[in-house]
Amino acid sequence: MIDLRSDTVTRPGRAMLEAMMAAPVGDDVYGDDPTVNELQRYAADLAGKEAALFLPTGTQANLVGLLSHCQRGEEYIVGQGAHNYLYEAGGAAVLGSIQPQPIDAAADGSLPLDKVAAKIKPDDIHFAPTRLLSLENTHNGKVLPRDYLQEAWAFTPPAQSGAARRRRAHL
Repeated sequence: MIDLRSDTVTRPGRAMLEAMMAAPVGDDVYGDDPTVNELQRYAADLAGKEAALFLPTGTQANLVGLLSHCQRGEEYIVGQGAHNYLYEAGGAAVLGSIQPQPIDAAADGSLPLDKVAAKIKPDDIHFAPTRLLSLENTHNGKVLPRDYLQEAWAFTPPAQSGAARRRRAHL
């Protein structure tokens, strides 16, 4: 049985170890690792995007996602039980100076959009501006429903001028 609970408990089998040992390698800093380049191209094609970035851990991926959408002194709305809120040593606050605004998730892991709307800060110098809705997918093994993701995406308008129009979604 393959254990996929976390990148810390996944153990490669013999075939995977042999594939790893036989894989062509290069210096990824210079973009010279053919295996990483192929993986990133595959991920970009799969997602229908121009490019993709390989990150070795979920924690690093979550931090890159959060910090690419928020500036210092801004906040993101996140589920109370989300991994990037509970289990990542406060990395968003420590490394990015961004503040989480946790809310209770529904049983399926979704964040009720009416509750999200109630937590969005007004455009006021006294508040950390709300810039991001962070959704965990999967959440405790549950995949967020596609219709919910479409609603959440529509709820977070594209970045434009004005605080209320600068919210984004991170999945």
